[in-house]
Amino acid sequence: MSTRIRALIADDEPLARLWLRGLLQEHPDIDVIEEAGNGIAAIEHAGALSPDVLFLDVDMPELDGFGVVEALGDQRPHCIVFVTAHDRFALQAFEVHALDYLLKPFDAERLRKTLDRVRAQLATRTAAAVPEKLAAILEALHQPRKQDRIAVKDNGRVFFLRTEDIRWVEACGNYVKLYTAGGSHLLLQTMAGMEARLDTERFLRIHRSAIVNIDAIHSIEPLFHGDYEVRLKTGEALPLSRGYRDRLQALIERSS
Repeated sequence: MSTRIRALIADDEPLARLWLRGLLQEHPDIDVIEEAGNGIAAIEHAGALSPDVLFLDVDMPELDGFGVVEALGDQRPHCIVFVTAHDRFALQAFEVHALDYLLKPFDAERLRKTLDRVRAQLATRTAAAVPEKLAAILEALHQPRKQDRIAVKDNGRVFFLRTEDIRWVEACGNYVKLYTAGGSHLLLQTMAGMEARLDTERFLRIHRSAIVNIDAIHSIEPLFHGDYEVRLKTGEALPLSRGYRDRLQALIERSS
């Protein structure tokens, strides 16, 4: 019995999704489990359904394909196949380790070659699953997860923001807002996901809606009824939850 491959299609054009679904249905081992019409929906479906392969359009409203990959982080499907009418994104696609790049319009034979690569990639993953999981566990035990740079969008362009330049992070619904000396930037990410990406020796969550860079802290000020706030060097005041107070004080002492 062959292994079923679970596929997610993300494209803002309904006819493009219908056409790709039709081509995939010619392959009995491929199950199209869901479709997404924009980048936000693609993230939600990929996170909830964990597909094996994501067929991802580059140019979509709200969030483009590269923004989807960035937002998914460690939750990205094992196989990412970009599907687009533009060849100028090919280099960027492979920089984010896409498995393939389908240039519209493509035919059934070109898709068959892509699916052969998907099958081969997934077979390799299955064979290596146990040692990969063990290696991941050992790495998590011995090394804090952190990123030195984070990709953000600003007026249609994408650039890399150094995490050390972030003063603090604020929760904003399905997004987080990164505050720097140059301004603020919205990023599609949860606060928990943001915590996992930042250096735990430099950043600390001080409230359900705030993560702070301890280098940006000026003082911890007492308020009424035993409450405190964190005062930044820029004058901004952030709430400090009681449950985080001892952790913040210990981190400051270690860093001083």
